[in-house]
Amino acid sequence: MAHLDSEMKEECLREDLKFYFMNPCEKYRARHQIPWKLGLQILKIVMVTTQLVRFGLSNQLVVTFKEENTIAFKYLFLKGYSGIDEDTYSCSIYTQEDAYESIFYVINQYHRLKNTSLGTLGYGENEENIIGLKVCKQHYKKGTMFPSNETLNIDSDIETDCTHLDLQALSKNPQDWKNSPFFRLEFYRLLQVEISFHLKGIDLQTMLSRELPDCYVFQNTITFDNRAHSGKIKIYFDSDANIEECKDFNISGSVQKNAQYVLVFDAFVIVICLASLILCTRSIVLALSLRKRFLTFFLEKYKRHVCNADQWEFINGWYVLVIISDLMTIIGSILKMEIKVKNLTNYDLCSILLGTSTLLVWVGVIRYLGYFQKYNVLILTMQASLPKVLRFCACAGMIYLGYTFCGWIVLGPYHSKFVALNTVSECLFSLVNGDDMFATFAQIQQKSILVWLFSRLYLYSFISLFTYMILSLFIALITDSYDTIKKYQQNGFPETDLQGFLKERGSEEKCQKEPSALLSCICCLRRKGSDDRFILTN
Repeated sequence: MAHLDSEMKEECLREDLKFYFMNPCEKYRARHQIPWKLGLQILKIVMVTTQLVRFGLSNQLVVTFKEENTIAFKYLFLKGYSGIDEDTYSCSIYTQEDAYESIFYVINQYHRLKNTSLGTLGYGENEENIIGLKVCKQHYKKGTMFPSNETLNIDSDIETDCTHLDLQALSKNPQDWKNSPFFRLEFYRLLQVEISFHLKGIDLQTMLSRELPDCYVFQNTITFDNRAHSGKIKIYFDSDANIEECKDFNISGSVQKNAQYVLVFDAFVIVICLASLILCTRSIVLALSLRKRFLTFFLEKYKRHVCNADQWEFINGWYVLVIISDLMTIIGSILKMEIKVKNLTNYDLCSILLGTSTLLVWVGVIRYLGYFQKYNVLILTMQASLPKVLRFCACAGMIYLGYTFCGWIVLGPYHSKFVALNTVSECLFSLVNGDDMFATFAQIQQKSILVWLFSRLYLYSFISLFTYMILSLFIALITDSYDTIKKYQQNGFPETDLQGFLKERGSEEKCQKEPSALLSCICCLRRKGSDDRFILTN
């Protein structure tokens, strides 16, 4: 009897394992189990994608409003702005007269804002709850300089002086504040002049999309940078836009009703993702329980442990992917609802969460394509080649970093694409893909023959090494994995302990004598012969 019970338990464990590794269609044929997770994932794809598209259109309006206001501010407050920034700064000046005129121009334009601006703008309070301009200048503490005699006497300590100009002061005679001692600049020790002010605006274009309008606070800073003392003062304009809840608004029409519909839709998305999260978590818990049964049985019968590869077969990576996607969608949907009712304004974080979750949802579709042998080649090739590709990238990355640092140090002062480490890395990556090669060669400044010759050696060696050797080896690794998988599909995959156990057959009569395991054993009588052929994919 003990031997009979052992065989019955073994056969029932085998049938449970077979059922676990079936696809949804096979599970339905075997036990008439409705594939809830499959239907839920299809519904979730439609819902999450629709939600993302609606939020993306709304976020696009926000970004466009910020960018267009920044351009408008540059035209309003920067004297002689051409509409195109000069490198990383907006514009530049070269004479003392231009410096004074540019500073006073900002102040005058701020005072005349309501008469000149086309936007829905108003004055805002700064950090000190004061409406007006804050002008600060940084300069060396003291010093004298005589370039003709090559003499210099300067204190390197930096002093910062600030003054506030409110609307009342600006309304007076302009000569009163223009002739103040504060605006007498000693350019030989001046480092920078910074003018900061706050403006408020309302974005009305959201109502065209039947959404509530947003109220903005623009923290604008104009910096006249003279740190180089090269005869050129660079003018930087920075505008940081923050969305705030409008204190009082009364809007008639269909905007309010549309907002309620969107909130109901977002709540439905959260419910769908919660259901998906619960089902996938339940599947992982059941899989871990099934793995524990199999490990215990294998150790008792064969007196050895199951290999790590077979143990990992029970951890379905697609379920983990779905759980992460569901969590991100739930958090992103809650943030979206808070943004919709104007309690939060963090569009960027919400867009990252919703965008990444939608990416993972669509990547998860590959799992269901993997049930077909022809489509499954892609997944198996990626699984087989990933470890080798990662090791290869680690080695190639060391060479890539070496070229990055070398290019930054040597070519940085002579080439716009090598001025910073991130731009060097982006430039080299584009060269690996064959983009912008001629422009990279042509833009090197020929001020130093030695550097120009080095740049040619540097670029030619990098392109030859990475394009013709490293990239070819990278492709060869993936091709080798693909060929291996194709051979396995033709001749059969190497049999593991788990697969060998699943291929063994026990007595169906013994299975039927176990009343408590009737449901898990009856599938051996119902399934078709073709159902016994499966591919383990996680």
